[in-house]
Amino acid sequence: MVMETKTPPYMTNDKTSFAYVSCNDTGKKGEGQTIVEELTRLKYELQHDHQLTSLRDDGEPDIAQYNEELEKLGNPTWFNAPWLYSECYLYRRVNTSFNLSTYWKSYDIFARQKMSTFRSSRPAVLELAARFKELVLQIDKGKNNTSTEYEGAQEALFHEMCEICLWGNATDLSLLTSLTYEDIQKLQGSEARKNSKGNILINNLDIAYELLKKAKDEGKERRVDIVLDNAGFELYVDLILAGYLLSSGLVTHVVLHPKSIPWFVSDVLPKDFTDLLSALANPNLFYDIPSDEKRQDKTPETISDKEAEEMSFLFRQWAGFHAAGQLVLRPDRFWTHAGSFWRLPVEKDLYEDLKASELVIFKGDLNYRKLTGDAAWDPTTPFTEALGPLGPGSGINVLAMRTCKADVVVGLKPGEDEDIRASEGGGGDSGCRKWAWNGKWAVISFSGGEKGGGRVGERRH
Repeated sequence: MVMETKTPPYMTNDKTSFAYVSCNDTGKKGEGQTIVEELTRLKYELQHDHQLTSLRDDGEPDIAQYNEELEKLGNPTWFNAPWLYSECYLYRRVNTSFNLSTYWKSYDIFARQKMSTFRSSRPAVLELAARFKELVLQIDKGKNNTSTEYEGAQEALFHEMCEICLWGNATDLSLLTSLTYEDIQKLQGSEARKNSKGNILINNLDIAYELLKKAKDEGKERRVDIVLDNAGFELYVDLILAGYLLSSGLVTHVVLHPKSIPWFVSDVLPKDFTDLLSALANPNLFYDIPSDEKRQDKTPETISDKEAEEMSFLFRQWAGFHAAGQLVLRPDRFWTHAGSFWRLPVEKDLYEDLKASELVIFKGDLNYRKLTGDAAWDPTTPFTEALGPLGPGSGINVLAMRTCKADVVVGLKPGEDEDIRASEGGGGDSGCRKWAWNGKWAVISFSGGEKGGGRVGERRH
């Protein structure tokens, strides 16, 4: 061509050029629009009771499992399918849209909601930060105390920490998306926990404490695993529990099990852990970001120096445990499979790893549903029976901590379900177990993994 420079032009494949960035921005926007269209189509299919279609292959091995199970179910429609499978299918299908893209593979569609809800939990966050620092300092002073009174106080403290962890589940984003800032505050804090104490229908924390105390007295390495549920405030209280267990010496290691993909809106991903630590490391900056309060034309009080130091204390504790290898994150694709946890023994590496733990704590409603197969058990069915292969003889000590947000519940005393149904909002003669839908009631159920199951099924209300 005439009158053209011989100097090479900028090319769209030059990664150092604005041309490359500009073209990729266009590609990213195009892919984003495609994802939106796919999600819109999914919503339409669900609303109009279409058949569930095979998941597209995104290169992950669980796709084949999902599709094989879908075929075995006879390709059901949305309104005539096992609830556990269809819910898991929904979130896995959403994930395929992102996995099959070039620019959105690692995007967490729910991330903004998670941190927004944690920011809205500020009063409870500050309350627990102050309480945790005070407790750690007290524990350090009393580590050589072997008096009966001190040991009794330690067991009471274990109960308190676990119950804080239990009720942290109250802000499950997948169910409580319309809560205001004030609503979230009412669900959290010490007064809310005191008011809810009588709503724990089964409480096997005494058995769990005895198990951990025995391991400590024997002087061996002792590990607790926590199969996580929600990010934000619930992850925060899970870390409060983990920090307490490590600081008190009750355990030497805590392994956290997050999800590998965005799941059920608010479930924990590894990045949620680092985001939470970042918020604690610089609380003034975190709370200065526009939040629900500011959108409601409210200006939150500035974090005081004392409050900032208490949150920084948490950061130093948890970051220190993490750096020392005592607090570990171990994601596994099994946690986002469609089936129940009855299938865990087939996942041999994960199964054998969990056997090395003194206690495996399963947090939240979905994990409870998966432990029990989300089956329509009679509510008096023993927890150990509903666990199937994870019950006695499994080699895994299971502690399920769950606020009830779905129909399945086991381990109740005869007549207990009927009594609660007869209470206001309980369901009455409707045939519905409405009392188990709203998170007002809770269970903390233990199953010993040795043959015979130990002291399974004891209650202390």
